Amino acid sequence: MGADMPRRFPARFNVDDFATIDRRHLLRGLAASSLVTAGASLFARAAWANPVFSAYPFSLGVASGDPAPDGFVIWTKIAPKPLERGGGMPNRPVEVEWAVATDPRMRTVVQKGTATAFAELGHAVHVEVGGLEPGRDYYYRFTVGGEGSRIGRAKTLPRPGAPLAELRFGLAGCQRFEDGYFTAYRHIAAENFDFVFHYGDYIYEYRVLRPGERPLPVVRTMPDEPDEIFTLDEYRHRYALYKLDPDLQAAHASAPFIVSYDDHEVSNNWAGDVPDQVVPPEVFLLRRAAAFQAWYEHMPVRRALMPRGPDILAYRRFLVGDLLTLNVLDTRLYRSDQPCGDGLRADCKEALAPERTMLGDAQERWLYEGFKRAETRWHALGQQVMMMHTDRDPDPDVFLTHMDKWDGAVAARDRLFDAVEQSKLRNLVVLTGDIHNNWAGELRRKFDDARSAVGVEFVGTSISSGGDGFDTNERMNAVVAQNPHLKFFNNQRGYVRFVVTPGHWRADYRVLDKVSTRDGALSTRRSFVVESGKSTLSEG
Repeated sequence: MGADMPRRFPARFNVDDFATIDRRHLLRGLAASSLVTAGASLFARAAWANPVFSAYPFSLGVASGDPAPDGFVIWTKIAPKPLERGGGMPNRPVEVEWAVATDPRMRTVVQKGTATAFAELGHAVHVEVGGLEPGRDYYYRFTVGGEGSRIGRAKTLPRPGAPLAELRFGLAGCQRFEDGYFTAYRHIAAENFDFVFHYGDYIYEYRVLRPGERPLPVVRTMPDEPDEIFTLDEYRHRYALYKLDPDLQAAHASAPFIVSYDDHEVSNNWAGDVPDQVVPPEVFLLRRAAAFQAWYEHMPVRRALMPRGPDILAYRRFLVGDLLTLNVLDTRLYRSDQPCGDGLRADCKEALAPERTMLGDAQERWLYEGFKRAETRWHALGQQVMMMHTDRDPDPDVFLTHMDKWDGAVAARDRLFDAVEQSKLRNLVVLTGDIHNNWAGELRRKFDDARSAVGVEFVGTSISSGGDGFDTNERMNAVVAQNPHLKFFNNQRGYVRFVVTPGHWRADYRVLDKVSTRDGALSTRRSFVVESGKSTLSEG
């Protein structure tokens, strides 16, 4: 598949036993089923023949994702009226043609076929394309009812172990609709990245906000939305609203996305089977099942990530030539509940409990076994919440940490650092989002001892969440000074551009002066370089 997946669904959640299904049996069954095959579908006779649409059926764009050396996923969703229930589609399957070519005008088609868009999956299409050449650009397009989609660009990964001189990819996420425009995605589209890692918070589940309801300006108002979303139809509607954004569509069409999720795809600061609200766990699991289905329907991911009720297997591994191993982690589904009531806490002893986890036992074993087998030059963890040990109070007499981050599971972080050292893993880079700020720093066992560093962490800001923001201020300068392992803070919106070679890893923090207008000015606020074999940051 191109992504190294764990062998079993984790068994922590025993809801109707769906979490204990063996993954190989699951995929074997799915591969034989009409849900994921094209052509002679069991439902072919009931398919909508010769469809005629009242509006453009590809209103939500196209996307590619989860690249492999021999292919990738291509995605679209048939929705002529995307903000209506059902997307303006009848409750019938429809056949969608797809093609992959070597040129942007689709003159040299090398793969083509037909996929079934089912009403049960919101008429989403996930095609796993294979049989392609490694390490090269491809282009793709969908057709249905005589209508053609835009042409998207995808790219295969180089073969594992193949020499690779340079890799360029982006880091992005956290895109609250009403907080600002998605201008950063317009610039991501122009980067022509090899891929983009999206760390989550693709949507926000909160109730609709109207101008004047909060101090932060409401830049865009969501039309005809419910209050906080809970049902599958409501999650689908929210995704449709976001994916109508032309800049987001342009970014998806420009390069493959490797996507994860954080909390707002479900509910703010949820942890495992524990919601952030007062609601019975079994009721929350119904909501989580709806949220995961909507996420799967709208993301360019492989069918191995199809949810099983309220469970999903989203952690996976990508090998990029001899240069990079990217481990995509899930820090929500298997974690311990946040200690001491969540939020900022001083001297929370519960956070030090040895049984606390961010990844769960199965994911930890999968990750640490991967460390032992790692053969690439660089090793990245693509994840959601800040890993660096961080005192967030500039007062030297107050030690304040955030319980939703890895500071809320100190033993889990120690176990990860132990595994890095025991496997003699070099060149560890952690890629993070969640907190709507740019940060850069060194991962140290003792944050005041540079000799204890095991890697570096780059935290990307938001696409729009938090509004225009600001560069920095006196308080945050004092926080950085209070934490000698921190090298940078910035509170503007944007994305991070990475350029990786065998000798160094470069991070460019690309920021916008405003997201409250559609054409904010983009600049590089700061650049950092990590040299191979070192766990220290220097300005680039």
